Amino acid sequence: MMNIKAFTLVSAVEWELLMGDKERVNIECVECCGRDLYVGTNDCFVYHFLLEERPVPAGPATFTATKQLHRHLGFKKPVSELRAASALNRLLVLCDNSISLVHMLNLEPVPSGARIKGAVTFALNENPVTGDPFCVEVCIISVKRRTIQMFLVYEDRVQIVKEVSTSEQPLAVAVDGHFLCLALTTQYIIHNYSTGVSQDLFPYCSEERPPIVKRIGRQEFLLAGPGGLGMFATVAGISQRAPVHWSENVIGAAVSFPYVIALDNEFITVHSMLDQQQKQTLPFKEGHILQDFEGRVIVATSKGVYILVPLPLEKQIQDLLASRRVEEALVLAKGARRNIPKEKFQVMYRRILQQAGFIQFAQLQFLEAKELFRSGQLDVRELISLYPFLLPTSSSFTRSHPPLHEYADLNQLTQGDQEKMAKCKRFLMSYLNEVRSTEVANGYKEDIDTALLKLYAEADHDSLLDLLVTENFCLLTDSAAWLEKHKKYFALGLLYHYNNQDAAAVQLWVNIVNGDVQDSTRSDLYEYIVDFLTYCLDKELVWAYADWVLQKSEEVGVQVFTKRPLDEQQKNSFNPDDVINCLKKYPKALVKYLEHLVIDKRLQKEEYHTHLAVLYLEEVLQQRASASSKGAEATETQAKLRRLLQKSNLYRVHFLIERLQGAGLPMESAILHGKLGEHEKALHILVHELRDFAAAEDYCLWCSEGRDPPHRQRLFHTLLAIYLRAGPAANELAVAAMDLLNHHATEFDAAQVLQMLPDTWSVQLLCPFLTGAMRGSVHARRTMQVALGLAKSENLIYTYDKMKLKGSSIRLSDKKLCQICQNPFCEPVFVRYPNGGLVHTHCAASRHTNPSSSSPGTRT
Repeated sequence: MMNIKAFTLVSAVEWELLMGDKERVNIECVECCGRDLYVGTNDCFVYHFLLEERPVPAGPATFTATKQLHRHLGFKKPVSELRAASALNRLLVLCDNSISLVHMLNLEPVPSGARIKGAVTFALNENPVTGDPFCVEVCIISVKRRTIQMFLVYEDRVQIVKEVSTSEQPLAVAVDGHFLCLALTTQYIIHNYSTGVSQDLFPYCSEERPPIVKRIGRQEFLLAGPGGLGMFATVAGISQRAPVHWSENVIGAAVSFPYVIALDNEFITVHSMLDQQQKQTLPFKEGHILQDFEGRVIVATSKGVYILVPLPLEKQIQDLLASRRVEEALVLAKGARRNIPKEKFQVMYRRILQQAGFIQFAQLQFLEAKELFRSGQLDVRELISLYPFLLPTSSSFTRSHPPLHEYADLNQLTQGDQEKMAKCKRFLMSYLNEVRSTEVANGYKEDIDTALLKLYAEADHDSLLDLLVTENFCLLTDSAAWLEKHKKYFALGLLYHYNNQDAAAVQLWVNIVNGDVQDSTRSDLYEYIVDFLTYCLDKELVWAYADWVLQKSEEVGVQVFTKRPLDEQQKNSFNPDDVINCLKKYPKALVKYLEHLVIDKRLQKEEYHTHLAVLYLEEVLQQRASASSKGAEATETQAKLRRLLQKSNLYRVHFLIERLQGAGLPMESAILHGKLGEHEKALHILVHELRDFAAAEDYCLWCSEGRDPPHRQRLFHTLLAIYLRAGPAANELAVAAMDLLNHHATEFDAAQVLQMLPDTWSVQLLCPFLTGAMRGSVHARRTMQVALGLAKSENLIYTYDKMKLKGSSIRLSDKKLCQICQNPFCEPVFVRYPNGGLVHTHCAASRHTNPSSSSPGTRT
């Protein structure tokens, strides 16, 4: 793993300041409490220094140590350990297996001479279990074998509170609350001295190297494990962090979050507690002391004291980002959460995420960049500004200061590589499309949509049209110029339309269709214009381009009038007479429009029906006059004419009959005669002129449609009479008569027909007719019988009800009162309601509702 500069080693106390020319004197232990630094030596002296920290703007802080005083403790043994108890203003000094209490400032022993005897080493409980602020809990490893003792230390006295026996000789101890973390001869254990419960952690061979037991936080310890591992353990006996890999000969360890610092014979190594990777190595020979004091890390040789000054975490993170080590920077930034105020951390962390996003973006790691931008709540304009000319000219955006990246624009970032540039543009398109509808876009929607439009237009992307036909915030001026530059004229029209400039939009599209400008976006642009005008609410705009669309195609162009939305048609925004007047120059369109009025809208106006019929007729006559047009088109137009003549009752019949004279259209003449009620004349034309017997039968059917059965019967009888009038010799008409009878037996009065038929016709030929007639007659008779039976049954029910009513007697006296007028009856004539109420006949005649009382007899 590449190193980072997390700490700088700074000298705190030089040998000359400490000992002068005493070469045989060595530093044995160090204690630091705030600005007070204490040094214990092998000749039983304790030195007190005052540390002054001097920050340097361009580098690590420097320290100046001012010697206050020194004092000999009166022994001939080295000072083994020093611990400050600032709450008591006391310094605990271990020398010659005895812990003495001295004053922190003058180093004088306490007058009481209180001390703890028989201590090999000791540790302070930094998570005390007593609530007394004027005492310190001390745990010692006693000179008595396999014994741990707990003391309470006051300003001038000590008090033993607990003695604990261990299975093996303890070598090192750390305390947290009731929990002791002990390094025994062969293993580490956690012991609760309150409950007496012990838990084994893992084995360790103390003969190979000295153990390390370090409290690093509430209920958590750092231990020197086998194989050069730095192991973490909680008071529950588990590890919540992965171990760090130390060298085999580590002699000291300390924690300065988020780093674990280890000391061996030659180096100081720095590992991250967040990812367990080694981050820094500092050469340091002959070191034998490494301790952390309230976040300050001190190392010492036998001749000097040094301080490991941490670089600010933000500086470390920025260095990692500058080295493109994004993951490490993010891990370190997350770890810094506990040491930085919440609001400050959030601001810092968002910026780090944004910086990391740009690093990933520059490496074309777009998925990672997108997630970082989102998590960091990046002002999307920071990203857009990398792309030249994408931000609107009216945008007031300025880049973040200090900058989030080192690139002037996309050209510098990609170094002119067109493929990379294209990938970056595709990413921005995707990213902007995703964020434009989220909270990220709040306040920047114009910038985002305008940039997205420009990217789509430049890349000839299909989504350009989707953007413009849905809700968007594209700025008109910038977007219009860009679309025109890239010859996206159809899209420009959509932009005009979205900005309520329909006239400009239609004119632009018309220019494309006319070939004045080139744009192949839509091959059906003419149909699109027609559809646009169809739904356009601006009447003047529709009239302005009506001639143009009709000149291009009468059949399609007329749709601007025939396919308008139903709600607009109900408002009658376009007067049909005005439209017809406009369409006089376009006969095909006129026919389509009249069909729309007559057939689709079913307008009941004689003028439109007659006009349409005349146009049909003229077209048929024109087609018949052309020798080359006797095909399906003529038949289709004739069919339309016949259908109109049959279905409509509004056209001027006499006018059309005059137009048909000499035109050679017998079928149409027959229909018109039928409309005048001249059925015999119409059927005569169909039978004798056209010889179209099927049409004659159809005539009888459609002409009697919606009329009473006798009317239809008369029509069929008339047709039969025409067939029979030709005489027996006319075989074709005789066959037609037989077919008519056999196919429509129920439409005839059989008795009359039998009188009309020639005597020469056989019963076998008329068998279907006679069978049908008989069935019809029998069916009618039985239907009448059923109806009669039902009527009789209903009458019987009513008779029964009447008899029931007559069966009960009604007593009438002068004391009975009318339920309506409340007057007595003067004569034995009355009306009785079903609820039993009695009223005068004249009262009943003037009142149509029953009395409200349900028991009228109660009133007397």
